[in-house]
Amino acid sequence: MHRRHRRRRTALLLSAAIAAAPLLTACGNDAHPGAAAVVGDQRITVSQLENRVDEVRAAQRAVVQDEAQYAQAVARTGSLTRDTLHGMVLDRVLHQAAQDAGVTVSRKEIQQMRGGLEQQAGGAKALETAWLQEYGVAPQRLEENLRLQLEAQKLAAKLGTDTTRPEFWQALSEASEKLGVDLNPRYGSWDVEKSSRVDAKTPWVREVTAAGSQQQTT
Repeated sequence: MHRRHRRRRTALLLSAAIAAAPLLTACGNDAHPGAAAVVGDQRITVSQLENRVDEVRAAQRAVVQDEAQYAQAVARTGSLTRDTLHGMVLDRVLHQAAQDAGVTVSRKEIQQMRGGLEQQAGGAKALETAWLQEYGVAPQRLEENLRLQLEAQKLAAKLGTDTTRPEFWQALSEASEKLGVDLNPRYGSWDVEKSSRVDAKTPWVREVTAAGSQQQTT
């Protein structure tokens, strides 16, 4: 129980760590029309972002038929568009940091993590519903998110640290600088001097990472 509590705390601190590292800079001009963000040579278009948000809303509607309950679900995820964009950007930043460190995640590892979480949740459908309701991740994006969790865990291990330590944050910061991140200001900005996010939050690595990690080590 103590180990699980410590890992859960680590995952929560990781979310805070990402939100406190100077990873994002806002676009200062209209150099990338139609782009929600530009990460390296990849554009995240407004259309792609809207499609991701629509996936979540459609999944919420499928799970919650009652109009009042659906309205409550939408209200709880009112910042979904910005949260989704920042998740998409940080996914690419973390993947770059992992590549730079020689870290890879296999399909088998993702399946093992998913299997462990499904056991805890009470089945595949229950896991998908929990991820949707708690984290705003559509069922079809679940395994992408699990890959993200595993990359973060393995990157920290490769660096000989953990996800709460400056060494881990520095690796992400270096990857972000290497890629170059332009964020459309309508979706928020990054205050480098204050090392704080402005008008957006980043529900990035989830608390339930701890559960998946525990399954792999038992």
